[in-house]
Amino acid sequence: MNEPSASSSYRVLARKYRPQTFSNLVGQEVLVRTLTNAIRAGRLPHAFVLTGVRGVGKTSTARIIAKAMNCTGRGDGPTEDPCGTCENCVAISEDRHVDVLEMDAASHTGVDDIRDLIDGVRYAPVSGRYKVYIIDEVHMLSRNAFNALLKTLEEPPPHAMFVFATTEVRRIPVTVLSRCMRFDLRRIESQLLVTRLASVCDSEKISVESSALDIIARAAEGSARDALSLLDQAAALAGEEISADQVRDMLGLADSTLAYDLFEQVMRGDAAAALASLAELVAAGAEPDLILEDLLALTHWLTRVKVVPESLDNPSVAETDRVRGGALAKALPMPVLTRAWQILLKGLAEVRSAPSPGAAAEMVIVRLGFAANLPAPADIVRQLQESDGSAEATVHGAGPRPEARPQATASVPAAAQNAAALAAAPQADEAEAEPPRQVQSQEGAGAPQARTLADFEAVVDFVREMREPILETNLRNNVHLVSFDPGRIELRLDDKADRNLPNRLGALLSDGTGERWVVSVSQAAGAPTLNEQAATAARDRRAEIEQHPLVRKALETFPGAEVREIRDMAIDVQDSFDDMTVDPDENGFYEE
Repeated sequence: MNEPSASSSYRVLARKYRPQTFSNLVGQEVLVRTLTNAIRAGRLPHAFVLTGVRGVGKTSTARIIAKAMNCTGRGDGPTEDPCGTCENCVAISEDRHVDVLEMDAASHTGVDDIRDLIDGVRYAPVSGRYKVYIIDEVHMLSRNAFNALLKTLEEPPPHAMFVFATTEVRRIPVTVLSRCMRFDLRRIESQLLVTRLASVCDSEKISVESSALDIIARAAEGSARDALSLLDQAAALAGEEISADQVRDMLGLADSTLAYDLFEQVMRGDAAAALASLAELVAAGAEPDLILEDLLALTHWLTRVKVVPESLDNPSVAETDRVRGGALAKALPMPVLTRAWQILLKGLAEVRSAPSPGAAAEMVIVRLGFAANLPAPADIVRQLQESDGSAEATVHGAGPRPEARPQATASVPAAAQNAAALAAAPQADEAEAEPPRQVQSQEGAGAPQARTLADFEAVVDFVREMREPILETNLRNNVHLVSFDPGRIELRLDDKADRNLPNRLGALLSDGTGERWVVSVSQAAGAPTLNEQAATAARDRRAEIEQHPLVRKALETFPGAEVREIRDMAIDVQDSFDDMTVDPDENGFYEE
């Protein structure tokens, strides 16, 4: 008979370093403390449910429980520290103990499988103290199988114990959960995984960079088995020494430095440079969806640093994240980061479902880059407030009426502001930016400036500028103007109008204009309300438009068509033709 080769006898790291005692379980302190105390006090239940993501130690915990109940090397009863060398411990470790039955519910889902199990429960153990039934992926059992198990779970024989392991505890019926003690195994923290991987590398004489272990731990997402499997793969790939670059190539990840470069280019609004960096990352082997995941993780890290600056003091944080991440978090405002998060999160789903992930990723980067040109909502509000403030200070005759003033526009594009902030980010620790000082003229400071209101509409506009929306609404909807003279207004109030409106309006006008205003109430009919006048004007305008020959022809040509909206557009047709070139370009298009 041929001897097995060295390759066939090799045990993967995930199996070789499977926890054998409670002290070997990593990151499950609550579970270990509860089980050890229960075993020591003799209060161990007859049924457990162990739930958690893959690779956190559910099946290993079940086998350790079986060892603890049947170990003979520590005395005559159950022990919280199984020896691992007695006959029972060795047999359980090698999955050949006659009284420890491990069943995979994914391949034994029917009621007949459970019936066979129940038939053997009533018999006493052969060589151990307890018969331990370990059912992995128990949520895969059928409804009938669960129902068949209920009576045995409720009144089991004293020598029987059940340990259920599952990744989807919500699919287990409540009637089963109520008969078991439930333990939720936590994801293992990255730093604990790094420590565990470093210990394995020392035992296996594997030379590895610390940054490579950090990458493996983050990629494992809290799973010890995944981390050991990735380490095994990296050792086979690298040979003598595992480097961070080799691990990134193996996982298809982008270099963190390049990810920061790409993020900064996008935040500056430099879409061309960002697309070039994206192409470089893809050419280096990074998958488009993983690149967006890196940008999402980077956005989350910057937001966390901005909210909790103490995060930078964590010793497990990489130097790049500490230096460049800290500077970027100070430079970028919170609205920009939250907007980037939403765009990347939606774009990631598009990339994963698109027929061409690379093209979809480029469109996400372009969208994010052009979004950098958009001001934050707070900036828009501040600009409008500044515009309103300047309008209030306008003296009559010195400028156009409020409705004729152009809307305020941002003097500096948002992308340029982001670029300036990013450029100043490395020097953020050297000096704090001094807030801008508001310069106020001493002449007439603190006193209301004189202002003449020529008609009632100007009064309503002034009320809007003074930010009195309720008063403005009443003036437009519930007030009929009887007479108007500068300094004196006579009104008729509808039933819905505020009875205190005349006093409020008179005080507001007197305080705001620096002149005395008297507002009185009359019983005369007065003119229609401003909104009624606007509605009448709109109806007349619509009727006029519908009688236009061109509009009438369009309505006759398309039966059922109607005029929905009327816009007045001023277009200089001659200038539009003058700005166009006569000859097409090399692609056959005309340029403006």
